[in-house]
Amino acid sequence: MRSNSILPVVSRFLDDDWNQLFNWRDRNFSSTTTTLPSVNVKETGDEYLVEMAAPGMNKDDFTIELHNNRLTISSEVRHEEKDETENGRYSRREFSYQSFQRSFNLDNQIVDDAQIEASYQDGILRLRLPKRETAREKPARQIEVA
Repeated sequence: MRSNSILPVVSRFLDDDWNQLFNWRDRNFSSTTTTLPSVNVKETGDEYLVEMAAPGMNKDDFTIELHNNRLTISSEVRHEEKDETENGRYSRREFSYQSFQRSFNLDNQIVDDAQIEASYQDGILRLRLPKRETAREKPARQIEVA
C-alpha cells in the first residue's frame, strides 16, 4: 500500500541533511536533559563581546579553551544536597549533574586570540575577544578631490 504522505520524506531529509550540514552534535551539546546556555554576541568596532547565561554557577565551573581557532566553553557541575537519614536509610537524597559544551569558530585574521579575556559575574559569563589592529573599524575620513 502506497502512502501519499510527504512526512516520512521530510523527516528523513531533516535527520540526514540538516544534521550533517550544521554538525550540531560535534560543537554544542548538553550531556544531560538540561538546555544549552543562551549566548549573545555583540560586535563593536574594536571587539566581540560574548555573554553566556549561566546562573547558579561559579567561575571555577567553566573550562574555556582555544584550539585551532575553535573557542570552546564547557562546564561540568555535580551538586549533592545534604542527606536526611532515618535509622541508617535515606529518606531523601538528591543528586544534580549538569554539563554542556558550546564552540565557536574564530577567524584568527580578525580576533587577537592572545588578548581574549573572560569574567563571570551575576550569572553571566562574559568573554571579550579583541579584534586585531588590521581588522578594527577605522573612522571615516574625507578625501579631497584634486
